[in-house]
Amino acid sequence: MDQTTKTGLMYGITAYVWWAIAPIYFKAISDIGALDILAHRVIWSFVIVVLLIAAMGKVSVLVGVLRSPKSLLALTASTILIGANWGTFIWAINSNQMLSASLGYYINPLVSIILGMVFFQDRLDRPRKIAAALCVAAVVFEVIQFGRLPWIALVLAFSFGLYGLVRKKLAVDSFTGMALETGLMLPLAVVQLSWFSQPQSNMFTNDVWSNLMLIAAGPMTMIPLMLFAAAANRVSLVTLGFFQYIGPSGIFLLAVFVYGETFTPAKFVTFGLIWAALAVLLVSSIRQMRKPTQLTDQQ
Repeated sequence: MDQTTKTGLMYGITAYVWWAIAPIYFKAISDIGALDILAHRVIWSFVIVVLLIAAMGKVSVLVGVLRSPKSLLALTASTILIGANWGTFIWAINSNQMLSASLGYYINPLVSIILGMVFFQDRLDRPRKIAAALCVAAVVFEVIQFGRLPWIALVLAFSFGLYGLVRKKLAVDSFTGMALETGLMLPLAVVQLSWFSQPQSNMFTNDVWSNLMLIAAGPMTMIPLMLFAAAANRVSLVTLGFFQYIGPSGIFLLAVFVYGETFTPAKFVTFGLIWAALAVLLVSSIRQMRKPTQLTDQQ
């Protein structure tokens, strides 16, 4: 393994670990309403990403996207989706439903398979069919067991899966896209903090530490994104995909062992079905990666 690959893997794993422990930050400010936290996340992420784009000399790229009505339409869709994802995640953490958030991000790769089949007519091989069936079985079990859809998990999984589809169509880099998305959400964030916010999120009356915690919502969002972008420039996305389960696994461990959320036998069945589905996908991916190597060795 060359140094570039090693560096890329280090960046990628660090990004996933960062996402895994992000709930610790949101728990630390859980006395603030989810919409207020979301508003601060939007504002401070926007400030950071605009400064980054200016430093990288990509302002012209930003302007070019703004001049395209088609791109603006796609950006509006991606903004709604990422806003829904961020807001639901923050609400889940603050309302002690971290296990549901973990389940959502475990389901996400499976949802991406289903979306690929629906929107791109992707043909499913046998392992993907099995994985999709196990995912559906998990959702059906939740409905039968609890009498309701696991809506937090489904909103997180589908909003992020659809967001990925829209961003692929848009074909802009992650920083430009994030600048435009947070820019579109900025007016709503300002309105939320100006007229509907709680006293705890008022930066004019808070102490310095409280304000720093609110401002940290920006770095908490942008640092892992920067790390992942650096990783993607050095390592293939297929390779990085093997580490994507670090995030939901970390959230799961925090939920059960740090914050004391109850992991009932029924929840074990739901997670067990999803874990089985992911195991099928993982084994299939490893086999596919080995095939070219085996062919080369035979030649």
